[in-house]
Order: sequence, then structure tokens, then C-alpha cells
Amino acid sequence: MPEHLFKLDSSKKFTEQEKLGHNRWHPEIPPVATVKPGDSFRVDCREWFDGAIKNDDSAEDILNAPLLTVHTLSGPFRVEGAKPGDLLVVDILDVGPIPQEDSGPLAGQGWGYTGIFSRGNGGGFLTEQFPDAYKAVWDFSGQTATSRHVPGVSFTGITHPGLMGTAPSADLLATWNNREGALIATDPERVPPLALPPEAEHAILGGLPRDQWARVGSEAARTAPPRENGGNQDIKNFTKGSRVFYPVFVDGANLSVGDLHFSQGDGEITFCGAIEMGGFIDLRVDIIKNGMEVYGVSENAIFMPGNVEPQYSHWLAFSGTSVTLDGEQRYLDSHLSYQRACLHAIEYLTKFGYSPEQAYLLLGAAPIEGRLSGVVDIPNSCSTVYLPVEIFDFDVRPSADGPHRIDPGIGAPSAANR
Repeated sequence: MPEHLFKLDSSKKFTEQEKLGHNRWHPEIPPVATVKPGDSFRVDCREWFDGAIKNDDSAEDILNAPLLTVHTLSGPFRVEGAKPGDLLVVDILDVGPIPQEDSGPLAGQGWGYTGIFSRGNGGGFLTEQFPDAYKAVWDFSGQTATSRHVPGVSFTGITHPGLMGTAPSADLLATWNNREGALIATDPERVPPLALPPEAEHAILGGLPRDQWARVGSEAARTAPPRENGGNQDIKNFTKGSRVFYPVFVDGANLSVGDLHFSQGDGEITFCGAIEMGGFIDLRVDIIKNGMEVYGVSENAIFMPGNVEPQYSHWLAFSGTSVTLDGEQRYLDSHLSYQRACLHAIEYLTKFGYSPEQAYLLLGAAPIEGRLSGVVDIPNSCSTVYLPVEIFDFDVRPSADGPHRIDPGIGAPSAANR
């Protein structure tokens, strides 16, 4: 096993661990360890809410999920010799739930969860149609996930980190805050908000001296969006065997990782749309000197997907175009067309006995494929969502016999938006 550089004790909170991680991006957060190019190492990761979500049949925890505290990131890890302008090469050697802990109160101990966030607490991709909070708990058996809240399906997870990235420079951090602040200013009262500004009260800043937390927390960027440093990209194919190339903005690169997912559909459409869990990840690092200029990779990460994803071969695909639900034509709006494709898939699944919320949770958690299928044929963008038919215990394809009706079971726990 690679050297275990960041250990987490499941009996303690994230803030009570021997080594303290962080939940904001800032160049002054000191590294927890230093590695050399070519080194392999193991990192434990806590589920993004640090145990706030329970394995039960209530959605009150999703309704009141503490968004100001996320994400619980492990690191930063300084890479010896890395300088601004280099590319940091990161190989994912292995990734999975909490080892040897098949039961317990923490997501990753044999189970994980998917949540539809309420409109007043983050919302989601389809928040106008689904304003309330819902939850599905998934049980793990090897690589397979099943749920008492979404019966009739089982699928192989594509386990991956939702979030990984390098630290920003002071200049890059200022750029983030300026451009996101300008966006917020266009509609500061919007619910959900257009972006998330710095927030110092709930910031966790690793080994930075506590007398510096208020100042740094007031500048540090929230971890919710993807940015130039990688960050919360939520790419479902970013799994075991993947290699990623990150721009380096500070000495040592300062790599951090977290937000592990047992499985996810393209887009993570419920916002908490993956199967969230804690666990471990094994990494190997290297450096390409001056790689940002040599390869033109200056404001984006590029990666090579792993080769361990499930081998589904039969799909049912749903299309959507850039026309709103009330009939308004939009010009090549691919975001809208993917929303419409997902809504068509949800409506279809209700014909088999699922509630709309169960169908929505399924699309967030299962390894669906989302694709931009047409972006040039004015005025309509066309997006498609591909649903693997093998994940169902019954034939989900259209037939002359009509849809098979499932028993929806206890359904998805809910809590009204307030």
C-alpha cells in the first residue's frame, strides 16, 4: 500500500483529526505533507458534509444541510520542485469507500446517499420543478449500489473524486472573487444565488495560525464551482486509472482532494446528485516543467479517463431542445436542452410506477451519459441523456405490452422547502 499521508479517524469530526484539512481555496493554507515527483501516497477523505447526512428515512438533514461548511478537503500536499507555470501530473491509482468499515454512521461505511436540495438551500439543475428536499440512501455490495428508496434498480458505480485541484495564486484568487462578485451584483437577492462569495465564519483553513483565519477566510474562495485550478468538476469518468494534468499557480502546487462519489450520472443533476461517501484515494504525482506554456494548458485541467467503468451496452436515450416548458424559444441554449432531456427521462420513468422524485434521484446517481448532440442548428440546441437499460430489474424499453409497473416501496424521504 502507498504511504498513508492523510489519515482520518471515523470516530472523530473532520475538525478534530490529527491533521486538519480545509474547506476553502487560498494560497496561504499550508501543506499537510510534502511529496516528491514519482511518489505514491494514500489520502483518506471525509464525505463533504462531515457526517451531517444520516442513513435513515428522513430528508430533514438534506433540507438543513450545512452548505457553508463544505467541502471537507484533504490536503494540501506540496509537490517538491513544482513551480508556477508547470503542469502537475496526478494518477489515480485506486479509490473506494472507507476500507474495512462496512457499517457505521458515516457515508462511506457501506452506504452513501443522493440528495435533491431544496430551492432555498442550493437548489439543483431542475429546482423549479423540484423545489423540495428529497433523499435516497444507497447500500454498497462490492461495486454495486441498490436503494430502498429507489427500488428495482442496481448498478455498478464509477467511483471517483468529485473535487481535486491545486491552490490558486493571490492574483488568481482575486480574479475569481472579482468576477463572481460582479455576477452576484447583477441579482444579489436571487434564490438560489448566482455564486457564493467568501464566508469566513465557517471556513476551515488547515494549519494556518488561528489568528489569521478571519482575514484569510474573508478572502478565501468557496469550493463549490470548478475553476482554472480544477476544483469541483464532478466528472464521473475521473476514476481509477485516470491521469490528470493541473496548472500550477503556487510553489509546490498544493494539491487537495475530496468529495468522493461511489457513482454519478453526467451533470450530477440534483446538485447532491452523486452517491456521496467518504473513503480513500491513492495518488501518484509528477511534474512537467513549463507545461502550461508548452501545451497551452493555462486555465483548465485536462485528463485521461480511467478504463474501469461499467460495460453497459444497451441504452435508452431521451432528447431535449432549447424550448422552455411554457413554449419560449431560446437560441442554442444547451443548458436548457439538457434540462428538457432529463425531464423527458423523468416523465418516462413515472409510467413504470416511479415518483418523479425517485426518477430524478436515479438520474443523479446512476451512470447515465449526457451529451451535446447538436449545437449548430439554429435556433435549437439538442441534448441527449442516455439511460443504461441493464440497471433495471425489468424491461424499461417501450413495447406493445405497455410499461411494467413496479412497487415504488417506501419512496424517497421528503422535506418541504422553507
